[in-house]
Amino acid sequence: MEQVSSTGRPVQITVTEGYDLKGFKGDTSVTFIRAEFNQVVLGDSAKITVSPEGTAKYNFTCSFEFNPEGGGIALDDLAHKPVFLTVTEVLPKEKKQKEEKTMVLGQAVVDLLPLLEGESSFETVVPLHPVPGSPIEPFRSGVKQCSLEVKVFVAEPLLTPAQISGGNLLKVTLEAAYSVPESFIPIGPLQNYMVGMQVPSAGEKDYPIFFKNGTLKVGGEREPVPRPKKWPIANILAPGANNIPDSFIVGGPYEEEEGELNHPEDREFRNQAECMKKRITWDLESRCYLDPPAVVSFQKRIADCRFWPVEITRVPLVAVPKGKSAKFEKTDDEGQFSFHGVAYVNMVPLLYPGVKKIRGAFHVYPYLDSTVYEKTKCLFSLFRDTGHNLIQNNKVGGINSPVSKPVVSKNLKEDKTVKEKDMEGKPRPGDVLVPSIKSQSSDTPLEIEPSLCNNPEGQQYVEAGTYIVLEIELDKALVPKRMPEELARRVKEMIPPRPPLTRRTGGAQKAVSDYHMQIKNIARAILNEYHNMFGKQVVKTGNDIDSETLEEQKCQLSYELNCSGKYFAFKEQLKHAVVKIVREKYLKTTSFESQEELQKFISELYVFLVDQMHVALNQTIPDDVQGTPPVIYTSSEQLRLFAFEAEVNENYEMATVYYEERLVREPQNLEHWLDYGAFCLLTEDNIKAQECFRKALSLNQNHIQSLLLCGVLAVLMENYEQAEVFFEDATCLEPTNVVAWTLLGLYYEIQNNDIRMEMAFHEAFKQLQARVLQAQVTRQKSAGTVECVEEGGKAESSLGPWGVTSGSSTAALKVEAPTGLGAPLSILDEFLDESSQLQSDSHEPILSVQSQDPAASQKASNILIKETAKACYERTISFVVDASEMHFIFLRLGQIYLEEKEYEKAKKTYLQACKRSPSCLTWLGLGIACYRLEELTEAEDALSEANALNNYNAEVWAYLALVCLKAGRQLEAEQAYKYTMKLKLKDENLLAELHMVQETVGFGNPSF
Repeated sequence: MEQVSSTGRPVQITVTEGYDLKGFKGDTSVTFIRAEFNQVVLGDSAKITVSPEGTAKYNFTCSFEFNPEGGGIALDDLAHKPVFLTVTEVLPKEKKQKEEKTMVLGQAVVDLLPLLEGESSFETVVPLHPVPGSPIEPFRSGVKQCSLEVKVFVAEPLLTPAQISGGNLLKVTLEAAYSVPESFIPIGPLQNYMVGMQVPSAGEKDYPIFFKNGTLKVGGEREPVPRPKKWPIANILAPGANNIPDSFIVGGPYEEEEGELNHPEDREFRNQAECMKKRITWDLESRCYLDPPAVVSFQKRIADCRFWPVEITRVPLVAVPKGKSAKFEKTDDEGQFSFHGVAYVNMVPLLYPGVKKIRGAFHVYPYLDSTVYEKTKCLFSLFRDTGHNLIQNNKVGGINSPVSKPVVSKNLKEDKTVKEKDMEGKPRPGDVLVPSIKSQSSDTPLEIEPSLCNNPEGQQYVEAGTYIVLEIELDKALVPKRMPEELARRVKEMIPPRPPLTRRTGGAQKAVSDYHMQIKNIARAILNEYHNMFGKQVVKTGNDIDSETLEEQKCQLSYELNCSGKYFAFKEQLKHAVVKIVREKYLKTTSFESQEELQKFISELYVFLVDQMHVALNQTIPDDVQGTPPVIYTSSEQLRLFAFEAEVNENYEMATVYYEERLVREPQNLEHWLDYGAFCLLTEDNIKAQECFRKALSLNQNHIQSLLLCGVLAVLMENYEQAEVFFEDATCLEPTNVVAWTLLGLYYEIQNNDIRMEMAFHEAFKQLQARVLQAQVTRQKSAGTVECVEEGGKAESSLGPWGVTSGSSTAALKVEAPTGLGAPLSILDEFLDESSQLQSDSHEPILSVQSQDPAASQKASNILIKETAKACYERTISFVVDASEMHFIFLRLGQIYLEEKEYEKAKKTYLQACKRSPSCLTWLGLGIACYRLEELTEAEDALSEANALNNYNAEVWAYLALVCLKAGRQLEAEQAYKYTMKLKLKDENLLAELHMVQETVGFGNPSF
């Protein structure tokens, strides 16, 4: 390793061939190539004649030494410095001309970035960009462009595996500063507009990045996108060579940016600023290689200092005096240094899992030491504290001009260092580096220049609303994001998929039982046919029929079955069951060897089938003889309704019965498990709830709701690692789910992980904004009106950073339900507003403020609440569009009518409920209303329906007992009363009424 460090590693650049070349003197021109890297000429190729087809075989190889430890070319140089290939034409000598005359045709740029990606060699074809006045055609679509074929080779990769895996590449792109102060004018003294920021390194020093020579534009049109990014390097001859290959500024929606001006209310200002107002454009990209220790320092710096300062300033360009003996008057450095501003870039998003890039607009504020230190913990200014070096090298025709000569400073070494950093935006090894933010973050005061107490020039940035658009991109995310495949694997390990139902293999017993079932079905069909021919009355008087009549009926039945084809259908119906018996019980699957063996088997099978036929017929009993009570079938939705009713009435035991009944009927239904799990959460049975949610997830491991509920239960059970996996998997499967991101943010809040909490809540808010916009567009289309975007932006601005703030919950609720429930809710709100307005305008208030009796006040309040509720319910059921919970609205309104003894209205309300969604409570309410109206027959029918749906309701039995007492049916009244007491009726008033009626009629209570 030491030997390699001393000798370095050569990086070879070979130009093999040129294509479509054109010269000043025809197609057969003589050209050569000059290679440059890091302002050093690597060599010139031989002079090659271009063929008529425009090709030239150069086969030119040059190299430079890569030796970072010896103070030579470092990895950082390879990141942001390309190799320039200049193609020059040698013109023929004219008469009396001593030297050959040359003309530059163009420049090509070779990006060495693949060497930092672990490659040891690569080939590329780079375009040759023409210089002004060159005969080479500029790049146009559809036209062949001059190009060079280049190969880059190193003996071994420049990066070790550890550097490849642990290192990173930082790219900082400065696009423009918009809405700059009006005092920035394009005429007058030339100005150099500069922006700088610091990048942490592995040591105690930071590397500065400078963007210089911004172009002031007066505005009038928007900057085009996509547009190429440019090298932050001077002395590039061909204008097209300024562009970094395959690197463009593409822009994007404001809402997707990470900056400060990404809210809907900022849209109008940004559109105006980026179209009409003055701006300064750079479009420069600066790169920086971060080795593994620097990556750790970079990540730690972001965690310690959320905001990083990006400074902006303006420095006048000073003319270089001509002549060796010329002198220029020294000027005050601080006087030339003006309009010092700073933007605070929030770097925290780079610590979000999987985030590699942040791009956004950032306000520019005046640079004040106290404010900068408070926000960034930085006391060092790139421009103020190194301003004298920058300004001395800021000359007209100076470092950025190809015809300039460097100005010799008193400290030659320091001046050279600063000059190189200014030209290329990056320091070299051994450069004088700026103090680190980290080293300045202590509370100990440092000896620095007196801070600017006032910055009136910088204040103009605030008055003008200046902001810069900046992009910071990493090659790899600082915090890797778990892949969806990994999350799915983790979920599968925790909750294995529910195995498919076991395949039911038919055995001998199953084959025989199927045969019995077919015999019973055929017997019922034959019996029905007999009833149709001779009537059911014959069966009841069968003992009086003689044998001849029976034989005659048998013949007629056989004839009818044969003629109608039913006999053949019965045989076909039995065939499958008989085949199963032959295969499963007798294990006969192959053909018989002899006829005798076949006859023997048929005889044995016949005896067995006849015996089993008699067994099946003996088990068959006609339906009219069995007397089985009819079974009322309830659907899954009805069971869900019954369970919900029981929940509302806090009858959790009955709700459990209904939920479990649903699971028994459809164990593969995911929604049933979720409903039962939610009910278990209500009853605080977390263990059973977790089991339900995990079973639901095992049925479908991509079900978002199941993942979120499993995550919630994992948090409640303090299984935090599992909870994170569930929530992350949900956000990966459905990135637009607001609830998933919100729950993930709440989880990180519990874990005190502020950075990831902010990331999750930010993403949730962004998705909520998108949903709000979509809902507004949908509502506008449905209404047929077009509202201005600005009004929508104002409505959205009421949403806080976490989604909802004070005063915005109603708007958010209405947006969530743009159709269906939205119209009734808005009308209901209007009705409530009208009611409150009427109450406020009334001269006689319902509640006297001076009332000092608490009981009277409470009673009056209850009356007011009940009247308001009744009015709201009546208004709701009159809507054309139903609300989401109409069932409970009918129940509540019917209960109010019963309490106010408006039995006719109660009967009508409960009848509507029974038609829409019949349940035990709707039939019970109808039965109570009919009983109070003395309609005993209707009351008994309704109560019987209620009892059939739920025979564990004590109130139903109590009213059945009252109906039977009024009807004079003693036995039924006593039975109903017995079940009323057994089920422990809780309504004392109803029980007292029942006892009073029993005393009146003199029966109904066996204890008398």
